[in-house]
Amino acid sequence: MRDNHNIAAGDREPAARLPSGALARKLAAIAAGTDIPFKVVLPGGAVFRHGSADPAFTITLRTRRAQRRLLLFGYVGLLESYFDGGLDVDGDLALAFRAGIDSGYDRVGNPLVGLRNRWHEWRHSNRSTAQAKANARFHYGLGEAFYRQWLDLPAMMYTCAYWSEGTTTLEEAQRNKMDHVCRKLRLRPGETFVDVGCGWGGLLFHAWEHYGALGTGINATTEQVSELRAEIARRALDDRIRVVETDFREIPGQYDKLLSIGTLEHAGPDQLPQVVRAHADAMKPGALGVIHFIGHVGTRDTEFFIREYIFPGGWIPSLSQALAEMERCGLEVLDVENLRRHYALTLDCWGERFDRNWETIHALDPRRFDERFRRIWRSYLWSCAEVFRGRNVQLNLFQVTVSKGNVGNRYPMSRAFLYGPA
Repeated sequence: MRDNHNIAAGDREPAARLPSGALARKLAAIAAGTDIPFKVVLPGGAVFRHGSADPAFTITLRTRRAQRRLLLFGYVGLLESYFDGGLDVDGDLALAFRAGIDSGYDRVGNPLVGLRNRWHEWRHSNRSTAQAKANARFHYGLGEAFYRQWLDLPAMMYTCAYWSEGTTTLEEAQRNKMDHVCRKLRLRPGETFVDVGCGWGGLLFHAWEHYGALGTGINATTEQVSELRAEIARRALDDRIRVVETDFREIPGQYDKLLSIGTLEHAGPDQLPQVVRAHADAMKPGALGVIHFIGHVGTRDTEFFIREYIFPGGWIPSLSQALAEMERCGLEVLDVENLRRHYALTLDCWGERFDRNWETIHALDPRRFDERFRRIWRSYLWSCAEVFRGRNVQLNLFQVTVSKGNVGNRYPMSRAFLYGPA
């Protein structure tokens, strides 16, 4: 009986040599954890196959350096070789990530990667507001024209959408999300609210148009602030909506309600208490808030690849860490909802649109948006989709509803109000 991980004489590639040694053991371990058929072609022509069906994807290592990186740094070395062109992936990139995640390959500890992660934290820590700003601009300062190619329009919400039953488009799902969090807050006409990490203001505009609430956006990214201010002026809403360019630890004023959609991930491991404290301080006594963030299962290192190439200084807390800080700051936790599955669907849409519109993105700035950039961002979008979808749950998307102090009788006794008529 033939080992279906390899190719023997008489198969479709009879001339192929088989890999051996440490690399063969790595590939066999990945194959043992997934049903997805795949093929790996090594420098010199050795071939590893898993499964008897046509490969869902083929990884071709083009250089010996790519092979060494894989052996030294595990999947991080594999990714970095893909970014640099020393490795190609043909076929379904999402399934390539799913195979690795199914097998647990992304959770195998690597001391060298751990060392690099600690060095990254030393270099890019959000401890200083100047570095936190530089970190934010690295990612969010790529320009509205870039993000417009793959986010929902016109709101351009760059956070998890809400896919209630029957939802068919990203635009509808993001409107669902905005309504969902506004309903959780019981947002009312004339109330003031702060949107911490407001992006291009989609939620600020939605809350004014549909709830009559007066919003203040907090944003540390100069480019986004400039673009949002221009849009506020274009809509003649300067007396209804404003945006403040500042660090998340320096929110000015106090508000009736608070929305924080995707900001705790940018606090950093040592700054979480300060960021949560700033959220609490921005809430009037009795105010309601919704804090929406990606949270780890348990306490673990945040993915090095994401920190190094996508979100410098980024760090994902566990739910327990975040809740503990909220309670220390006098916030009563009223409700916790896990939207993990919703994020997989959101990322699917982003990845598909990014791929479909790549030529337009590339034409915006061919030097900045080059092939290396394309490979890094495709890896980010499709791998995150598969992490949220994976059978080995590692990440969740939490929405935590809080009250500044004891909520008393100021909030409904059940969740029924979220799903009935507005």
